[in-house]
Amino acid sequence: MSLFGSANFGLPRLKPLPSKRSHVVSVLDIGSTKVVCMIGRLTPRAESQILPGRTHSIEVIGIGHQKSRGVKNGVIADLDAVESVVRLAVDAAERMAGLTIDSLIVNVSAGRLQSDVYTATIDLGGQEVEANDLKKVLAAAGHQSLRTDRAILHSLPTGFSLDGERGIRDPLAMFGDILGVDMHVLTAERPALKNLELCVNRAHLSVEGMVATPYASGLAALVDDEVELGCAAIDMGGGTTTISVFAEGKLVHADAVGLGGHHVTTDLARGLSTRIEDAERLKVVHGSALPNSADERDIISVPPIGEDDRDQPTHVPRALVSRIVRARIEETLELIRDRIQRSGFSPIVGKRIVLTGGASQLTGLPEAARRILARNVRIGRPLGVSGLPAAAKGPAFSTAVGLMIYPQVADLETHAAGSGMFSTLGGNSRFARMGQWLKESF
Repeated sequence: MSLFGSANFGLPRLKPLPSKRSHVVSVLDIGSTKVVCMIGRLTPRAESQILPGRTHSIEVIGIGHQKSRGVKNGVIADLDAVESVVRLAVDAAERMAGLTIDSLIVNVSAGRLQSDVYTATIDLGGQEVEANDLKKVLAAAGHQSLRTDRAILHSLPTGFSLDGERGIRDPLAMFGDILGVDMHVLTAERPALKNLELCVNRAHLSVEGMVATPYASGLAALVDDEVELGCAAIDMGGGTTTISVFAEGKLVHADAVGLGGHHVTTDLARGLSTRIEDAERLKVVHGSALPNSADERDIISVPPIGEDDRDQPTHVPRALVSRIVRARIEETLELIRDRIQRSGFSPIVGKRIVLTGGASQLTGLPEAARRILARNVRIGRPLGVSGLPAAAKGPAFSTAVGLMIYPQVADLETHAAGSGMFSTLGGNSRFARMGQWLKESF
């Protein structure tokens, strides 16, 4: 199915999860550092106090991850390279799960993600709100958001209003004159999505749905109280750092910055004149985002860049490594602080920030973030998933796990279909066709 199918001008949309039986979901996290494929079994679960927002329990039955190639700052730079890495990751996950997959839910970091809020109102004439009125007001908000150059990834009604009273969660059956809705719409540039889909198609797979990286990592790393009261999740990846803000159980804002852990590594490689892989090792072993007085005395050896055996390693104080690391980390955190401030969601975020993603594991990062963002900071690991190998339980796997969680919340979204009716189902899906047939036949 093409990205620009006329039926639902836009992206492949997920089908609702079956509420009675278990269902296999496969996801693909294409990042600048690694590509992860996960296959999971989602089983309906009873309501519970632990993670009450989840309708299904998730057991990972297959996982494959590969060092990324051909992705730069979240953008696909080399189709062939990405395709081969995707094949390897999917192949490993399929072997472990003992089954083959044909479609995947994929994450999106590229395409200059943009969050906008659209507001629409309709006149009720003092009547009670019916399902049709909700459809109408959502459609009115949805139509404002349509652009030819950008595709809608997510559109979430964040709150309704009745006669100017805001903050109404479900206005159905309430009385009023004017019904309003605020719709959070997250869009990305179409060419970036087209290239992403192309990569997956070239590996003989289809895209089942696309999810913005910040949304996915927030779903995996935040607990319900944070999502309810207002919180920002900052996913620090290799090539991009993404921000998502949640409040009252919904995603209300998202953003992405083209800086990540890999920039720290290249700074080190340049500053110490060493190879990228040696710089990466120095960063992990010796790098710190915190100044430390002992660093001036500790001397570490830096492998030379040349192939010549006569080249001797250079010796530098550890403080130099930390200074290089700290400069880039502080720049990234200050950029994030300014983006949150500019978004206008600073009061909603309040004092709660969760850091996740592979680059969040850098020594001293939470402390540096606390200082620069002036908020409480914790490191978020993917929550509520069984079957993950120990290596995949860390913050580096939040996005992949979030893609697994996403089908459970996909029905919160409303998407305009070409007819102006709203449908969470793509125009080409089995369910939509069956609905059409029922409408026409009876």
